[in-house]
Amino acid sequence: MADYLEYTLDKFTFKVATDCLYSPAGVWVRAEGDRVAVGVSDFLGQRSGDVAFVDVVPVGTVVTAGDELATLETIKVDIELPAPVSGIVAAVNEKLEMEAEVINQDPYGEGWLAIIEAGDRPTEQAGLLSPEAYLEQMKREALEELGE
Repeated sequence: MADYLEYTLDKFTFKVATDCLYSPAGVWVRAEGDRVAVGVSDFLGQRSGDVAFVDVVPVGTVVTAGDELATLETIKVDIELPAPVSGIVAAVNEKLEMEAEVINQDPYGEGWLAIIEAGDRPTEQAGLLSPEAYLEQMKREALEELGE
């Protein structure tokens, strides 16, 4: 079970899982052996609104960090999510086809997007943010949205 860093602003509490690294775009990465699981941070999910539909690239797709990995459609916006690492998509969360809202309900658990067989993980992880650094970025973005 992951531990969380939390930040509360107004009536919202945002969680950052401490067992993940984060892309500046709000996509988390969790090492699972030779693979990494990826998903949407709690902050990005809450900020974007309730997810109605998600489209993840198919299994077998080769992605380079920064390539489109998935598209989220919410009640507020459509978001293209960049792959946080390079590799081959080994699995896609099929649960999302019928229950896309699980991304909002359990972003660091059942709401994962894909499993990627990552190439040069140590090099690519250097471009990702620690949980503490992502928390600081998240605070700045949340305050900016409130005009503070």
